[in-house]
Amino acid sequence: MAAINDLIGQIQDENLRNRIQEEVNKMAKQKKFGLVFEEHMPESTPLYDMPIKRGCNVMRRDSKNDKSIYVVLKVEGDTAVCVKSEQKDETVTFDLKDIVRIAEFGESIYPYLKPLDSVCNAPDSDLWHTLIEADNYHALQLLEYLYAGKVDCIYIDPPYNTGAKDWKYNNDYVDSSDAYRHSKWLSFMERRLKLAKKLLNPADSVLIVTIDEKEYLHLGCLLEEMFFEANMQMISSAINGKGVARNSEFARVNEYVYIVRFGECGVSPLPLADEWIGNVKTSTTKHVRWGSLMRSGSGALRSDSPGCFYPIFISKDKKHFWGAGEVVPAGVDRSTVEAPEGTIALFPIHDDGVEGRWQYSRDKFLEIQRKGYVRISTQTTNGKEATLRYISEGWQKKVESGQIAVLGRAEDGSVIIDDSDYEKEFIPGNQWWIPAHDATEFGSKLLASFVGKRFSFPKSLYAVHDAIRFFVADKPNALILDFFAGSGTTMHALNLLNAEDGGHRRCIMVTNNEVSADEAKMLKDKGYQPGDAEWEKLGIAHYVTWPRTVCSIEGHDVNSNPLKGDYLGSEPPMHMADGFKANAAFFKLGFLDPTAVSLGMRFSEMLPTLWLKTGAKGKCPELTGEQVPDMLILPENQFAVLINENTFANFAEKLAEHPEIQTVFLATDYEVNYQSMVKNLNVANAYQLYRDYLDHFRMNRGRK
Repeated sequence: MAAINDLIGQIQDENLRNRIQEEVNKMAKQKKFGLVFEEHMPESTPLYDMPIKRGCNVMRRDSKNDKSIYVVLKVEGDTAVCVKSEQKDETVTFDLKDIVRIAEFGESIYPYLKPLDSVCNAPDSDLWHTLIEADNYHALQLLEYLYAGKVDCIYIDPPYNTGAKDWKYNNDYVDSSDAYRHSKWLSFMERRLKLAKKLLNPADSVLIVTIDEKEYLHLGCLLEEMFFEANMQMISSAINGKGVARNSEFARVNEYVYIVRFGECGVSPLPLADEWIGNVKTSTTKHVRWGSLMRSGSGALRSDSPGCFYPIFISKDKKHFWGAGEVVPAGVDRSTVEAPEGTIALFPIHDDGVEGRWQYSRDKFLEIQRKGYVRISTQTTNGKEATLRYISEGWQKKVESGQIAVLGRAEDGSVIIDDSDYEKEFIPGNQWWIPAHDATEFGSKLLASFVGKRFSFPKSLYAVHDAIRFFVADKPNALILDFFAGSGTTMHALNLLNAEDGGHRRCIMVTNNEVSADEAKMLKDKGYQPGDAEWEKLGIAHYVTWPRTVCSIEGHDVNSNPLKGDYLGSEPPMHMADGFKANAAFFKLGFLDPTAVSLGMRFSEMLPTLWLKTGAKGKCPELTGEQVPDMLILPENQFAVLINENTFANFAEKLAEHPEIQTVFLATDYEVNYQSMVKNLNVANAYQLYRDYLDHFRMNRGRK
């Protein structure tokens, strides 16, 4: 395009120059210079739990022979009188049990999360993972409202579009004979990647996408076109050393992993097992890492965790710790803090001058400082007097277990450790031939030991674990998203990584509840339809993803037998039967009537959404009974809600007793009232219920 524009600029006739430039601009908008594919009719989502009423769109439950969209004219008893949306001259009557309400692409939706189940194996931890049963497009719309620009890593394993009934489009399988197979797949992926892009942190994040040879070329072009500002690389990963035999073709041994990096995101050198050594690109001899005590990545600002903004005092000669001051309340200028005589006050300030936060609360800092896990560094940038470094929790455990010897203490009290036996760290090459990545042994067989033979072709647990840890090993608080969750390998891998290094990373998984083609035929033969309880219980979310999550966390199979074996590569060995110190909640995405929301009639349904928006800390709160209280003060979840604005004075008084709560939701119809209440609250984040929620989804109407 640059060369074309240069040539156009040489045309002396102004009218001709402008006309040619106009035509070139039109051609560019038509993607003539990029990946060209037809944008097919978008998908529609069945809403099995939504009532059918006048004016709504419906489809037949068994839509194999009739994919038409109908508009309901009226409901009479157990029947609905409808017309086709594209031709309104002929009515047709359906039994209500034979049709289902649908949400079309681009239609305004108002999603909520319906709690289905939970597993808690770490009652003392505020870390909760999330599984959402939903069409992932609508789930991504909800997640955009919750976490725009806050996700550190997205790992997805989308349908490979092999034509072997592995992927549905518009509620029907796309087979290998479909002339528009690739075009449909690209349309499907583009819509979801557009939303994924809005979720990723543009300053430091990564998108990881796995694919095989059926679509890897198309996917590569699509990623290059959509994420032109990012750095992209493709990995070839062996997933079956023996190869999968194919008629008249070479056996399939590998698949491809696209790595799309944004901002400052890079590959972290890691200590790798011997099988990686032959593929080493770069090696380092880094020793135990002392990371910055100031948090980076997501949630790194003062406003994200006001309780982690406080002064740390060191001696003026920068050789000794004096102590830590009290938390500086939100809205109070840090310059008002006076350092004790003979000391310097250090605050978590980023190089650009923006106020950040420490990794730990004041009490936790004092604890690890006493143990010698924090040291003073005078190697600084941007004129800083000193910085503070610390040993991550994973390394702290290795020190305390004796794996790393302590030789003594430095002048500032930090431990002097003998890391001569520390493993070298490597960045591997882009050809991965790792036995632990075998999808049969550590995918299919491993999954079967948890839930039985319920799912075909899961990823190797260790392939996912390794791909993710190259980018979040130095981000113990990272947020990871997988919106093609499948069997739930991503959350399983993340729990393993957290257990290995003491991380506090959180995972959100999204999957639909499709049944396999064979199961669908069996259920139809028995007279069941999609949405029936017998049908839904065999769907992937209920039958595979959630059971695997529970089993891996609690350390047993679906028959309550203790799991056998150890996880690979862990020292000391981690027994599968021990499970993980982790918690997870299972939700189903539903849709609300906006009028009912605006009138405050759906607060109970919205409460899990508020919980997720504030970081899913602590167990998701639930309201019991029909009566909605005037307010909710939830210190364990670190947020509060004012439901009856007439009780604001009492609300403010109770909130003042919990300085750890820095997020509030205020229900009021009036902007003036909202602003007045915010001014009288000392909090970092405030949202106006229900306007904030309704405005977001109303403005997204018709968006692609």
